Amino acid sequence: MKKLFTTLSILVISVCAFSQTNQVKFGIKAGVTFPTIAAEGGASAYDGPEPLDYKNNISFYLGGTVDFPVSEVFSVQPGLTLTGKGGKAQYYDSNYELLNLYVFEGSYKSNIMYVEIPLNAVLNFKLGGGKIFFGGGPYFGFGISGRIKTDGIAQSGGNSVSESTARDIKFGSDKDFKRGDAGLNFLAGYQLNNGFNIHAGYGLGLKTITGRSISYYQEKNRVFSVGLGYAL
Repeated sequence: MKKLFTTLSILVISVCAFSQTNQVKFGIKAGVTFPTIAAEGGASAYDGPEPLDYKNNISFYLGGTVDFPVSEVFSVQPGLTLTGKGGKAQYYDSNYELLNLYVFEGSYKSNIMYVEIPLNAVLNFKLGGGKIFFGGGPYFGFGISGRIKTDGIAQSGGNSVSESTARDIKFGSDKDFKRGDAGLNFLAGYQLNNGFNIHAGYGLGLKTITGRSISYYQEKNRVFSVGLGYAL
């Protein structure tokens, strides 16, 4: 929280200082995300189950940017984005498996919404009727809401029953997921002279988001995105 507050304060001061010039450009962007979660680490019979093998989910993002040109080809671009993350996987859970009292097998899906603050260094090069751009930098994220859904077959005492559950995600170090996220993001795209652009990005989470005080594996966000934008 302290890092997030410090970053926000710096961004506010920067906007106030640089907005007095005519070079500052504000932008809006929106698009589709294809998030997943990278689960790392192993397990043994003594410390817990193997990590889930996550696949890509589908969500969206919506945000804004402030572009501070430093030269004709280089600019600093902070922003604020609402970003959908999460993942889906095949899920297996067993209690007292040796006694065959309860086994659940099915699908698991998490949708997590983050407020994200990226701070990118961007290179711009003129090309045709516009410019190409690419860059990257750190980001800081804050989880605000989410849902977990499971669908599958539960077997207990020789009987099989279809089960479907959905619930809100709880954030905290001893809950489903930690609220904070941080990492690196990369972007590239093409912008027309009229301000419209098409772009793609990739978010590489470096901070473990796993909650429930789990120590035997780590989960980190991975997000590929594509979208459209407009520089005001």
